[in-house]
Amino acid sequence: MRDNPYKWLPPLERKPGGFLYRMTPAQRKQANALIRRECCHCDDGNCIALDDGDTCTCPQTISFSVCCKWFRWSVLPQDGTLEAEIFRDKDLKRCPVCGGVFVPKSNRGKYCPDCAASVHRRQKAESERKRRSSVDN
Repeated sequence: MRDNPYKWLPPLERKPGGFLYRMTPAQRKQANALIRRECCHCDDGNCIALDDGDTCTCPQTISFSVCCKWFRWSVLPQDGTLEAEIFRDKDLKRCPVCGGVFVPKSNRGKYCPDCAASVHRRQKAESERKRRSSVDN
């Protein structure tokens, strides 16, 4: 008999009323793409962990609720922004340059990772220009 891979995972979080957390259609679409790409139990839309000789569709791909422990604790943390949007446990910020939503790595994070490098480069060049222009010759 196989060892149950879900046995060691913590239980799913629930809202105060006892309901499971729900995803919007856009979040579900992102979650399904993440499952197809990253979940080790997903094989062409079928869940290997639930396979008992007959193919079983992955319940997380057909549900708007977060109902799979493996998805919640092993797959979802790989996309911090999606996890924060669903569970609202982390603060989300909006990038002033591109307008995208991101999870900051510190409390000082202002720009998304894609824009941060270009903004830093621009600010550094401006600072150096200012420093060089104030030198007496």
